[in-house]
Amino acid sequence: MTAQEQLNYERIAAAIAYLKTNFKAQPSLNQIAEQVHLSSFHFQRLFTDWAGVSPKKFMQYLSLEYAKQLLTQKKTTLFETAYQTGLSGSSRLHDLFVNIEGMTPGEYKNGGANLRINYSFAESPFGHIIVAATQKGICHLAFCTNKQEAVKTLKERFPKATYIEVVDRIQQEALFIFQHDWSKLGQIKLHLSGTPFQLKVWEALLKIPMGDLASYGTVATAIGKPKASRAIGTAIGSNPVAYLIPCHRVIQASGNTGGYMWGGTRKSAIIAWEAAKTAS
Repeated sequence: MTAQEQLNYERIAAAIAYLKTNFKAQPSLNQIAEQVHLSSFHFQRLFTDWAGVSPKKFMQYLSLEYAKQLLTQKKTTLFETAYQTGLSGSSRLHDLFVNIEGMTPGEYKNGGANLRINYSFAESPFGHIIVAATQKGICHLAFCTNKQEAVKTLKERFPKATYIEVVDRIQQEALFIFQHDWSKLGQIKLHLSGTPFQLKVWEALLKIPMGDLASYGTVATAIGKPKASRAIGTAIGSNPVAYLIPCHRVIQASGNTGGYMWGGTRKSAIIAWEAAKTAS
């Protein structure tokens, strides 16, 4: 990412943070542009290039009323298969291509002593990311601002593994998810360490279609643990794979977006971005 691209991303993030706080006042284009020190014309063009929709349309997707509508309007159950194979373009849901292989008890207990983990850094519409993979699949993906801290966090997950900074095929195929060229996207494999309960929750999250949202209680009910909302929240907060496991699609029943490991502004941006893409 060039210095200019980084500046543009920071401006868009600041605009989204402003909209998240002030959407009820329905600020004008000029008011939003002033917050990031751009002319309304330049801001409109920059924002539309990034999000694919105008700031006004994007603001609609950030509203609590929209979130509440998504939670209540569904006529089918959350995890019914509402999408079909063979679709193309941005309407194709990436969840069809993602599955989880849990690590063996030995791999889980010994801190990855026999694992070789390749990792690299890349860009996404939502900022810098670190992505890591074993020979079986993606084991870690996180948004990051500091490369050294990102690598430190990765190594804390698998303290005994062997690490090599290199781009491999598994990483590349997973990153196609951000490019919307679904024809290049093979089935994404995830190789994760987690308790049986965590794996069950993460698998459930994969069934929330792109552009939809679910409450913590709905997820708890869907996996047969209707009284386990708090435990569900803890498992979601432990998700080691940003975006591919869409924990950003789980919000509070009130419509508030709730917490997110990689920041509330980024969560709101992803929700609105996905809603705009699926609506277009």
